[in-house]
Amino acid sequence: MAKMTRFHEIGGPEVLRYEDVTVGDPGAGQVRLQQGAVALNFADTYFRTGLYPAPLPSGIGSDACGTVTAVGAGVTQFKVGDRVTYTGAHNTLGAYSTERLIDASALIRLPDEISFETAAAITMRGLTAAYLMRRIYDFKGGETILLHAAAGGVGLLVSQWARLQGLTVIGTVSSDAKAEVARAHGCNHTINYSHEDVAARVREITDGEGVSVVYDSVGKDTFEGSLNSLKRRGLMICVGTASGMIPPFNPQILAMKGSLFLTRPASADYLADPADRARLADELFGHVVAGRIRVDISQRYELADAAQAHRDLESRKIIGSAILTV
Repeated sequence: MAKMTRFHEIGGPEVLRYEDVTVGDPGAGQVRLQQGAVALNFADTYFRTGLYPAPLPSGIGSDACGTVTAVGAGVTQFKVGDRVTYTGAHNTLGAYSTERLIDASALIRLPDEISFETAAAITMRGLTAAYLMRRIYDFKGGETILLHAAAGGVGLLVSQWARLQGLTVIGTVSSDAKAEVARAHGCNHTINYSHEDVAARVREITDGEGVSVVYDSVGKDTFEGSLNSLKRRGLMICVGTASGMIPPFNPQILAMKGSLFLTRPASADYLADPADRARLADELFGHVVAGRIRVDISQRYELADAAQAHRDLESRKIIGSAILTV
C-alpha cells in the first residue's frame, strides 16, 4: 500500500504522521506517479506551522520526482514510463508520499542524465535560482551581490550561477564550516554573521559602495542589515523568512537609504507559465549535466523520518540540500 506523511493539526514536527493511503486511478488531466525521491525544503515547515494555510488534514511537500505509471483522460504530453519532476505550492502539495496523483500540467520532463535524487535536490531550489538570476534583475556582469544563507540549498546554486554570469558573490554564513562550503561553491567572500557586522563588512569589501542586489532568505533578523548593504538604487529581493516575517515598515526608509527597490517574488508567479518554466528547467539541467553547476546532497532521510528532518531543518543543522528517500 502507498504511504504518505501528512498532518491533521498545525504545530511542531511531532504533528507529522506517516500513514497508509489509497491512490486511485488518475482523473482527467492527471497522472499517477511512483515517486523516486522527495525534496526537503524549509518552506515545507510553513505549511506544517500554519504560516501557509492548507485545509486539514493535509499532505505536505510540493517538490518531488518519479515515474508515470498511469495517465488520465486528455493527457497527451506524458505517457507511462516517462521520468518527470515537479515543484509548486498548494497545487502540488502532498509530495511526501511513495505514490500519488498529480495534475500533468505541473510536471517537467526529466533528462535521463539527471538521477531522481539529484532532481529532488534541485528542482525547486534550481528553478528558484534560475528565476532569481534570470528573470528579476538584468545583470550586466561585473556587479557584486550579497547572498544570505549562502551554504543553504538555494544559496549554493545561486552562488554558482552568479559566478557563471561574471558576478562577485558575498555570502553570509553562521559558521566556519559553512563558510568553507560556500567558498567551494562560488562565493568570493564570506561573512560570518554570528560575530561580524554584515553591512559594515559589505561596505569594506566593496570600498564603501555597497552591492547591486541582496538575496535575503532570512527575513526579520537580516532585513535592516540587507538594506544597509545596498548601493544607491540597489535591489533587495526577499526570498524567504527563515527567522520570521519582516515587520511593517514605512516605505520612506527606502528613499532615505538610497532610493532602493524591494521585491518579494513567489515561485508560483515566476514559474506559472509552462513554456517559460520549461526554458528555465532546460537551462538548469543543461548546467548540471555539463558540470557547470554542482549538486551536493548533504543529508538523506527516509520518508518515515520526516519529523526528524523538520527538526534538523529548523535547528539549522542541514548544510546544502537534503532529500527524503522513498
